[in-house]
Amino acid sequence: MTPSGKPDLSVSIWRGGADGAYRTYSVPSRDSQTVLDVVTYVQRHLDPTLSYRFACRVGMCGSCAMTVNGRPRWTCRTHVSRVAKGDKLTVGPLENLPVVKDLATDMRPFFEKWQDAKGVFEPSKTRDDAIEPIRPDTRQRQLADAGVECINCGVCYAACDTVKWNTDYLGPAALNRAWTLANDVRDAGQTERLQAVASGGGCHACHSHQSCQEHCPQTLNPTASIAGLKRLTALAYLRGEIEA
Repeated sequence: MTPSGKPDLSVSIWRGGADGAYRTYSVPSRDSQTVLDVVTYVQRHLDPTLSYRFACRVGMCGSCAMTVNGRPRWTCRTHVSRVAKGDKLTVGPLENLPVVKDLATDMRPFFEKWQDAKGVFEPSKTRDDAIEPIRPDTRQRQLADAGVECINCGVCYAACDTVKWNTDYLGPAALNRAWTLANDVRDAGQTERLQAVASGGGCHACHSHQSCQEHCPQTLNPTASIAGLKRLTALAYLRGEIEA
């Protein structure tokens, strides 16, 4: 029991690698306490061997993403009072990613999917060319802007059922990035990109369950981006620009 009279939190945290197990800790309950505060308390006061990631602590970087009571979340913006069930909390690593240790996952598969989706801007002009003005009210710019605020936290990847079933699937974040570039009139890599996202693990593998949209902390809609890629790749195939 804390000095304020609140019962302590019973916090189960994943320990070890893929074959690890949950270990339970008793953590003081405090006002305006976040899940990241709880994890930090355990590491600093109860078990210094606990491994986890965080950086900004203010909801900007996304590096503190973990699975909280079965749902992927940014732990720095998740208040315990909103998610604890009977003063109990379960914190695990993000799903669909290899566990390095405890709450830290290996993000390489996630970023490799970005590379596979050709999620890199390919300039169509050189530094010697005049800067091309892009009007913010154009349809393509608005479509690109709708998905451009992704910060690579991996929450949508962890929430995606298709990623769980199909390890070749590029995932919502990589496909959302491809969609933003497909609507950037300055980009010169469209054909190669559309060919990449039309592959077996590309946009057509999406089942449109919308888990990515539901869980995205940035309130983006990768499902809509993927639907746009499905249309673009179908048109490109009919025009003979890409192969099946």
